[in-house]
This record gives sequence, C-alpha cells and structure tokens, in this order.
Amino acid sequence: MSAATPLRTALLGYGSVSQVFHVPLLRALPEFRLVAAASQNPQTPAALPEAQVFATPEALLAGSDAELVVVATPNRTHFALARAALESGRHVLVEKPFTLTVGEAQALVTLAQERGLVLSVFQNRRWDGDFLTLQQVLAGRELGRVTALHSHFDRFRPQVRDRWRESDEPGAGIWYDLGPHLVDQALTLFGLPRRVRADLARMRSGARSDDHAEVTLDYSDTGGERRVTLHASMLTAYAAPRFVAHGTAGSFVIEGLDPQEEALKAGETPGAPGWGLGAPDGRLFSGQGERAVPRLPGDYPAFYRALAAAIREGSPPPVTPQQALDTMRVLVAAQRSQDQGGWVSLEPAAPPARALDSDL
Repeated sequence: MSAATPLRTALLGYGSVSQVFHVPLLRALPEFRLVAAASQNPQTPAALPEAQVFATPEALLAGSDAELVVVATPNRTHFALARAALESGRHVLVEKPFTLTVGEAQALVTLAQERGLVLSVFQNRRWDGDFLTLQQVLAGRELGRVTALHSHFDRFRPQVRDRWRESDEPGAGIWYDLGPHLVDQALTLFGLPRRVRADLARMRSGARSDDHAEVTLDYSDTGGERRVTLHASMLTAYAAPRFVAHGTAGSFVIEGLDPQEEALKAGETPGAPGWGLGAPDGRLFSGQGERAVPRLPGDYPAFYRALAAAIREGSPPPVTPQQALDTMRVLVAAQRSQDQGGWVSLEPAAPPARALDSDL
C-alpha cells in the first residue's frame, strides 16, 4: 500500500465513544478513510454518510473491503468481535478494556501474531497533556527516585444512569471503564508491579456495579520502596489533582483533566491550532522552592498516526499487544484482590518498551 493511500477503516459500534473519539479522529487524519460501520442505530447512516452501514458486525466483515476494524462496542463483546475481525484478515484496534480476561487477551495476541496482523488497544490517555508533562518531569530525573505516585480520574455523576457501563453485566463498572487508563499510564512509567491490592465499591444509591476504585500497585522490589495509587470515582464533586508524584528530590503536581475530550464533544477539529491546550500547568516543589512546569499539549491524533505507521511501515503499534496484555493482568489481579482480600502477586515480567528506567 502506498504511504499516500488512506487505510480503509470500519467501525463496529456507533455509541458515545465512537461519536466523541473515533469518528472525529478518523475524519481529521488523511491516513484513514472511514468506509463502513456496523450499527443498528437508525441515525447512523445520516451521521456517517461516507460509510456503508451494516446491521451487524458479521455482515460488515463479510461485505466490506475494510483493512482496519475498530471495535467500539460494549466491553463484553470485545473478545469475540476482535477475534472475528482478525480471523477475517483485518488489522484490529480495540477500545479499552482490551478484553475481560487475561486468557482472552492472550488468545487475541497469539492470533494476531499468527496472522501477521497489527493489533492495538485505544489507550488514548497516554497522549493527555498532563501525562505527557509528568513523563517529561520523570525522564528529567527532577524528582530523584520516585517513591509515590497518586493518579486520580474522578467524576461527579451522583445519579445512576440506565446504560450498560453502569449495569451489572460483565465488564461494567468504573474499574473496567477508567481503570484501564490509570493502569496503562502506570505501566508505561514503571512497568509491571510486584503485587496489587484493590478496594472496589458501590458508593451511589442503586449502583449496580463498582463506581469507586482505589488500587495500589507495589513496586517495592525494583530498587527501593515505591507505591502507585490509582483512584477513580463517580461521586467526587471536588477533583483532586490529576497526578501527584513524590521523590527523593522533590514533588510534582498537575491538576485538571486533559481538555481534548471536551473539545471533541464541542465539535472542534483534532489537531487544529491550539489543540490540546488550555488546562493548568504543573508545579514542581523542591528544597529550592516552587516553580511552574509548562503543560505539554495533549495529542490524541498521535495515537492514530502511529497506528497507521504500524500498519503501513511495520513500526511498533502505539500500544503493543504485550502492553495491552500486561494491563489486563493488572486489571484482573485487582478484581481478584477485591474478591479475595489482600495483596495479589504478579509473575515477574520484563518492563514494557515505554517504561522508564527502574531507578527513577
């Protein structure tokens, strides 16, 4: 395929995540052309005039010439649809969470390897400006050895809504909704932890799945004590800082959620001038006092550009299958900790390619 030829792309599902994230990003990037969608929503044909709309994923896989399939359906369906797309010879991007079990994730990784296909997971929050700024600070060793990281992704939605994400079906709840972002970011920085401990709860009246998560990752055998605390809530009107990192030489704080999601909801064009800007700068504290750290712009389009390069040029995908598999291991370990109580150990494994040096 020529570098100038857009990737023919199909979308499975046209719910909120497709409408807010995938469709605007695909339309904004010349590397992609949306040619097909599977949706039973009667408004989809008018919303996606450039795409042939099929009633079912099975019909799309049988009748479309798409090269790339984006799986953006309810979590419980990810494994079966991603497997079907890979078996049909398509490259696959799966919305997070990758799957519901480690076994399902490993099966997809193996299948993609056997077929020589690109498989990735949409962990767009790696390209949040707050996280990019945190990475820059840690890479510069400005905190010395990192001893603690607190990562918050909180919302205030006190009313339980009638939607699958808040139901009692498999894969529902905040841990499988926001948890994949928090875990992926932690693993991108530090690799796999030694063990995991979780507190998942239902705080809202009438909640049918977890709407509160506080999960601790223990890195105490990687060159000194380090704990990473991941927090997500649907009942937090006052938002804590997005990240607070402490180290032997100082602390770093950055507040405010990345503005890209709200910009997409407002219909702004991804990558336009000023894209990814507008949230507060970070602050660095040390023995010499306090100083501002300019916030880097967020860049969700970078994910899709890297995905196109992986398919066209054979470069690593933006989220590798191994990284996706490792994230699933932590998600499942946390659920097991919740069910059993106490710490759950993880088997030793090499840190992912994006992990920073262990002496941070």
